[in-house]
Amino acid sequence: MPNMNPERVKMPVQEGEVRSHNIEEVALGYTKEMAMEEAERCLNCKHMPCMQGCPVSIHIPAFIEQVKEGNFEEAYHIIKKTSSLPAVCGRVCPQENQCEKYCVRGIKGESVGIGRIERFVADWARDNLKEEALKPLKNGHKVAIVGAGPSGLTCAGDLAKLGYDVTVFEALHVAGGVLVYGIPEFRLPKKIVQHEIDSLKQMGVHIECDCVIGRSETIDELFEEGYEAIFVGSGAGLPNFMGIEGENLKGVFSANEYLTRFNLMKAYEENSDTPIYKAKKCIVVGGGNVAMDAARSARRLGADVTIVYRRSMEELPARKEEVEHAMEEAIHFHLLTNPVKATGTDGWISSLECVEMELGEADASGRRRPVVKENSAFSLECDCLIMAIGTSPNPLIRSTTEGLETNPKGCLIVDEKAMTTREGIFAGGDAVSGAATVIQAMGAGKKAAQSIHEYLTEKSK
Repeated sequence: MPNMNPERVKMPVQEGEVRSHNIEEVALGYTKEMAMEEAERCLNCKHMPCMQGCPVSIHIPAFIEQVKEGNFEEAYHIIKKTSSLPAVCGRVCPQENQCEKYCVRGIKGESVGIGRIERFVADWARDNLKEEALKPLKNGHKVAIVGAGPSGLTCAGDLAKLGYDVTVFEALHVAGGVLVYGIPEFRLPKKIVQHEIDSLKQMGVHIECDCVIGRSETIDELFEEGYEAIFVGSGAGLPNFMGIEGENLKGVFSANEYLTRFNLMKAYEENSDTPIYKAKKCIVVGGGNVAMDAARSARRLGADVTIVYRRSMEELPARKEEVEHAMEEAIHFHLLTNPVKATGTDGWISSLECVEMELGEADASGRRRPVVKENSAFSLECDCLIMAIGTSPNPLIRSTTEGLETNPKGCLIVDEKAMTTREGIFAGGDAVSGAATVIQAMGAGKKAAQSIHEYLTEKSK
């Protein structure tokens, strides 16, 4: 008999006041008893509606059924059939807008905590399963992957399972992409990411770091070296700014730079080789997950932090959980507010001039368009401003490779098979979609891997 409790099992977390002063993981994870209790809430629907919301097609009812029975190893093997990064997905995927959105239990209560159960299974496997991944027999074909982020790692893992000799070229000194430079330790511990990457290496995936494709070597040179197909998963690491006066003042950061320094370069450490300014009053402009990450990182460096967003709380694009966590950590929200000018003293930012907004008619996104209230200008004091209003793909690969076409936003154009406008070059993730979620990038990498396999199989006939 299913557990018909309308509420899911609560996730243990660090208290807000405590965690705002450390970088340890906020959510502490389910115990096995909690995971099994939550799994009991699953109705094991025959038509499996939850699966339509999973970009990597995890067989959700099957792995939850195994958790219900206490068969955690089997649950892990079911997840790993289609997902290369289960411990990552269980932590940072917006399940509420994907698999859990379609859960039948959500009609008259809370949906099953699919992501929380997935996280438990992945963590259990890391602690209890010590066997190394088997290396598939090689099929004699070489594929290059550009970028060791979620899409590139997923594509690499799926191709390695099919026997391809796969090499991943990563611009930074460590693999992981946004998983290591963008998402903070308190949301996604880096040891988790490294464990997932190590499992790919055990399967035979080669990873070359400090290699900037377009500078260290070009796409054309990779083809000359014998790679028969190339997947571009280089992400969207070029930060956007508003173009307002004062954005060049000292103390103004892109969220991309701020988070890279905080996460990858460990600026939170006392003797960091790449420290970052520890603000007294910090303003973060934006309302997405990146804005929440930047605000919560600044809070851990001792700042009084305010998030400025031009729409209301209902339109915030960040995950509900991340917004709640930010509030618990004493981060302020100044909503229906838009910056118009940054002012400074002696070249350093000292305040942000803003105007109040009100919501008008819906725009193309379906959200009500914010319009300026008359005579509503005011200023917010700050000594640090972080712009978290989105990113775009870096134009380096496009500008150094013949035949690659992009849309007006600089994203690579691909067909239904994930192939770009040049034969043999495939692409996916943020390089194609613009900034999106980790699981969407993984889904794109998975789709591209299958297309590459079909392409090379046909080509070798």
